[in-house]
Amino acid sequence: MQTFFVEIKCALGRTYEVASALAEAEIASEIYSIAGNYDILAKFYLDQGQDIGHFVGEKVQNIPGIVDTRTIITFKAF
Repeated sequence: MQTFFVEIKCALGRTYEVASALAEAEIASEIYSIAGNYDILAKFYLDQGQDIGHFVGEKVQNIPGIVDTRTIITFKAF
């Protein structure tokens, strides 16, 4: 299982709408509101061999209200 996080920047005033869309799509295991350069931090799991780039591009970035993303790939949980 591959674990990764995506920081999501939303259009002004659309953070809750984007978070709701992520939750309704049932693709993220956890969704957090955050402060800083991005508005949402979402945690994802994919099976080994699945392409993270395609997943983010096809399942996450196409959600209306998202203006930018930053993917953080993890290697090991402690």
